[in-house]
Amino acid sequence: MKSTHSDTPQGFAFAVSAYFLWGFLPLYMKAMADISPVEVLAHRVLWSVPVAAAVLWMTARTQDLKSAFTTPKTLMMGVVTAALISVNWGVYIWAIFSGHALDAALGYYINPLFSVFLGAVLLSERLNPVKWVAIGLALVAVVILTIDAGRLPIVAIALTVTWGFYAYFKKSLPIGPNQGFLLEVLILTPPAMAFVFYLMTQGSGHFLNGNQVNTLLLLGCGVVTAVPLMLYANGAKLLRLSTIGMLQYIAPTMIFLIAVFVFREPFGQARMVAFPLIWLALVLYTSSLWREAQRARLP
Repeated sequence: MKSTHSDTPQGFAFAVSAYFLWGFLPLYMKAMADISPVEVLAHRVLWSVPVAAAVLWMTARTQDLKSAFTTPKTLMMGVVTAALISVNWGVYIWAIFSGHALDAALGYYINPLFSVFLGAVLLSERLNPVKWVAIGLALVAVVILTIDAGRLPIVAIALTVTWGFYAYFKKSLPIGPNQGFLLEVLILTPPAMAFVFYLMTQGSGHFLNGNQVNTLLLLGCGVVTAVPLMLYANGAKLLRLSTIGMLQYIAPTMIFLIAVFVFREPFGQARMVAFPLIWLALVLYTSSLWREAQRARLP
């Protein structure tokens, strides 16, 4: 995603708003914990369509979307990004519902380091020693959690990998971020609609089943899904990459605090070691990113 050479107040407002909305999202999701994660995922897709379509219509950019559906390469890339974001959403919803919000926070903390690793492996980007140390510390943290639990932290790894590859492939979409998001949810709409219709015919769905609270919460999934994504996409275009790099820790920090102090998830000894290692890695990574940005602005 293209960034500017200087930060703008609009960009800062967009990005901070997006990260705060993402940070509070666990509270919204937890309110639907009696609904199956797959049903919530389907409604996230369905009700994101009118929100994203309204934004695109107001900005008069619908023509780009029409060309995307008639260009096979763009459409196939949209299928890839749609699949990745749907898995990411599904894992996240399940994590919140099943008491693994701390694992979700861990995944989003690790994500920027994984993106740097992807750049080195897939794009042959050169990393300085500080970034390699940061990646190494994140790997050590994952190993500690794996040894303690006797298994890989699947939720954290799944969120990291799906979002990392989503961001990587998203760059290949030759349309704007808002158009790309609407393309993705439109691609996901047929299976989502089929699943919701199936639940309604079976009488097991939670939408329009007499519980107005659940119906309203499911309807609201479109707003809480589409709005922060589009705020982020537009904010990223108006901020330097280094600024986005620092702001992105707002959401996982809020998820972490909510998991520990609101959801009361256990924070054992392994996590007491692993999370500080991740935080140290992010300090090293962010300081390196900041120095690179400073050098780039020198005449």
